[in-house]
Amino acid sequence: MTTPAAPIRFLLSPSLGEVKEHVRAELFSRALTQRLGRPVVVELAPTYEALERELVEGRVDLAWATAEQCTAFEPRSRAVLRAVRAGRWYYHAALVCRAERPLTLETLKGTRAAWVAPRSTGGYLLPASHLTAHGLPPADTFAQERFHGTYRKALLAVLEGEADVASIYSSHPEENTVRAYLAEHVGADERRLTPFEFTEPTLADGLIFTARMPEADVTALVSILTSLAGGGAGLEPLLGLFDSEGFVLSSPPGPRATPAPLGVKRAEYLAAELDARERCMRLWTPTGLAFGRTVRHAEGQPLEAVLGPDAGDALVALARAARHSGVGGRVEYRLEVDGETRWYAAEATVRAPAPGAPGSTTTALLVRDVTELRALENELYRLASFPLLHPEPMLELGPSGELRYANPAAHTAFPDLLVRGTGHPLVEAALAWARRGAAVGETPPTVHLGGRYWELTVAPLVDPEGLRVFAKNVTARKQMEAQLFKADRMAALGSLAAAVGHEMGNPLAYMLANLGFAREELTRLKQALREEGHALAGDVDDVVEALVEATDGADRLKAIVQDLRMLSRAPPEHREAVEVVPVLEHALSLVRGELRHRARLEKDFRPVPLVEGDEGRLGQVFVNLLLNAVQAMSELDATRNVLRVATYTGPAGEVVVEVQDTGVGMSPEVLARLFEPFFSTRPASTGLGLSVSHAIVSSLGGSLRAESREGVGTTLTVILPAAPSTPSPSGREPG
Repeated sequence: MTTPAAPIRFLLSPSLGEVKEHVRAELFSRALTQRLGRPVVVELAPTYEALERELVEGRVDLAWATAEQCTAFEPRSRAVLRAVRAGRWYYHAALVCRAERPLTLETLKGTRAAWVAPRSTGGYLLPASHLTAHGLPPADTFAQERFHGTYRKALLAVLEGEADVASIYSSHPEENTVRAYLAEHVGADERRLTPFEFTEPTLADGLIFTARMPEADVTALVSILTSLAGGGAGLEPLLGLFDSEGFVLSSPPGPRATPAPLGVKRAEYLAAELDARERCMRLWTPTGLAFGRTVRHAEGQPLEAVLGPDAGDALVALARAARHSGVGGRVEYRLEVDGETRWYAAEATVRAPAPGAPGSTTTALLVRDVTELRALENELYRLASFPLLHPEPMLELGPSGELRYANPAAHTAFPDLLVRGTGHPLVEAALAWARRGAAVGETPPTVHLGGRYWELTVAPLVDPEGLRVFAKNVTARKQMEAQLFKADRMAALGSLAAAVGHEMGNPLAYMLANLGFAREELTRLKQALREEGHALAGDVDDVVEALVEATDGADRLKAIVQDLRMLSRAPPEHREAVEVVPVLEHALSLVRGELRHRARLEKDFRPVPLVEGDEGRLGQVFVNLLLNAVQAMSELDATRNVLRVATYTGPAGEVVVEVQDTGVGMSPEVLARLFEPFFSTRPASTGLGLSVSHAIVSSLGGSLRAESREGVGTTLTVILPAAPSTPSPSGREPG
C-alpha cells in the first residue's frame, strides 16, 4: 500500500481577496493537481506580512508574492516565475484621482491617500518611492494615509470621496492601459477615475518556488505554468487569477542552472482549411502532431487520410454539414489517443471567396483538446452547485442586510425572506452578531421561528463586504437539551421532595394527632359546660371551629407532602393486571359533584386490553386529569361546556384514554410548562397534580401528553402499554 503524496501548499497574497478570486484559486489548484498528478492546496494569506513570515519559516512550497518579495527570496528559492502582462514581465504604478477633481504632483499636498497594503508593490511601495524621489515623502505630503487591503477597496475609497488619490499597477505608462486595469476592479466606474502620474518600472510580481519543494516537482510545475498560455487547452482564463498573460522564468542568480523543461504533452491544437472535397489546403499544429499522427506535408491530401478514420470522420462530417448549411457548426467528440481518453471541440466556418475573386468556397476547421477544460468545468459546476444543493439554508447579505443571494433551501425554510428583507429575524440576528464582534468560540446565535430553532454560522466577506450566513435546524437538539435539563431538574426536585416529605411527615403527624386530641377534649369540655349552663360554652365553640380550620390546613399540607413523596418515589415492584374502564368510572364518580354544575358528560368507552399497574395510582391519575378538565370550564357556560371521556385501543395494541374539555384552552407558553412541578395558572392550586400524574404514567411505561387551543379547549391523552397475554374485556356502554 503506497502512502499518498503530501499536498503542495500554495499561498496567495491578500490582494486576491475578492470573492471571485477564491473561486479562481480553487479552479487553479484543481488544474495544477490534474496536470501534476499530486494534490495542490491553495490558501489565501491574511496579510503580506503573514505571507512573508511563512516564506521565512519554510512552511510553504509555492507563493504568489510581490515584486520585492520575489527579488528578496530569489537567492534562496529553487525558481521564481515573473508574471507577464502585455508582453512584459515588469510594470509601472499609476497614481489615480477622481476625474472631476484632477490632481498633479504640485497639488498633492494636504490630500488623502488610499493605499493597498504596506508590502504591496503597485499599491504602495512603488508610488511611495517615486514620490519620495520627487521630494514628496508621503508622511509629509498627505493629510491622511489609510491601508485598505485590496486594490478594489482603495479605488472605491477614492470614488466614494473617502480619499483623493490611490495607486494601481500598469504594464505600460499610458492612460488606456491603466483604464483596462481599473475596469478589472471597479467596472464602468473607471470613467470616474483618471491617472495623473506614472512611476519608474519594476520587475513584476510572481511565483516563488521555495527550497521545501522537491526539484522534480519544481521542474514539472515550471513547465506547466509557463505553458498555460497558448497551450491550446482553453486554460488561459485561469491566468486571470493573477491578472497575467503567462509566466517567464527569472534568470537565476549565481551558478544555479535553469530547470530543464519537462516533457509535458501539449494539448492538441489544429487549424485546417479544406476544399470542397475535404482535402487539406492548409493544416497546422504547434508540434506537427495531431491525434498521435504526423501531419506535416498534409497539403493536398484528404483530411481523413491525414488524421485517420477515428479522428477524421467526425471532422469531415462537420465540414460537409457546415458547407451545405452555409452557417458553420460545432461538435464535441471523444477519442482514444495513445491509450488515453481525450475530449475534443471542433468548429467549422464556411469561407466564401471575395466577390470577383477566383476560387471556390472553402471550410476552415479549428480543433482543440478540451479534456482539461471539461474537467475544470466539472469542478466549476461542483463549486456552483454547493449552495444550490446544500440541504440547509445559506444566505449572502450586504453590509446593511440586503439579500444578495439565498439558496433554494433558504427560500423553502423562510418563505417570507424576500418579503421581510432586512426586517427578517434571521437577517437581524446575523447583523447583530456581526456588529457585536463576537469572540472566537462564542456560542453562535439561535433564532426561534415557526416553532423551529435555527443556529446561525456567520462569516464575514471581505471584498465585496458582506456576510455569509448558514442556518442549521437544531430543533431536535434544543428539544433534547430541554428534556435533559428537565430530567436533571426533576431529579434534583425528586431528591428535595424526598427530603422535605421525610422531614415534614413526622411533625405533621404530631400536629394532626394533637389537633385531633385538642378538638376532642374541647368538644367534651364544651358539652360539660353547656350542661351546667356555663357562659364559657359559646367561647369554646369558637376555639373548636378554629381547631377544625387548623386541621383542614394540616390535611392539605399532608396531601402536598404525599404528592412530593409521589414525585420522588420509585415505581412499585409489585404490579397487577388492571381494568382501566372501572377505575375511570370510579374517578368520574368522585368528581361528579363538581362536574354537575360546570359541564355535560359524554362517555365513549370502547373495549381496551388490561394494563399492568397499580389501581390506586391509576385512579389518582384519572382524578387529577378529570379535575383539571372540570376546573378549566366556567360555571357560567355550563349549558355549553362538555367533558368528553373516551377509551380505545391504539394501532399498536396500547390502551388510550382521552379527557377532553371545552374550556378556555392554553397558550403555547403555558402548554410547554404544563407538567412542571408547582406550575399552575390557578392561585389555589399547588401545581403538583399533573406533574404527579405524569410521573405515575411514566413509571408505568406509558406517556401523558396534552393538546390545547386557546378558546377551544384541551385534550389530555394517557397511553399505557397493554398487559402481556391478557384477553380484552368487554367495554361498557356509555352512561
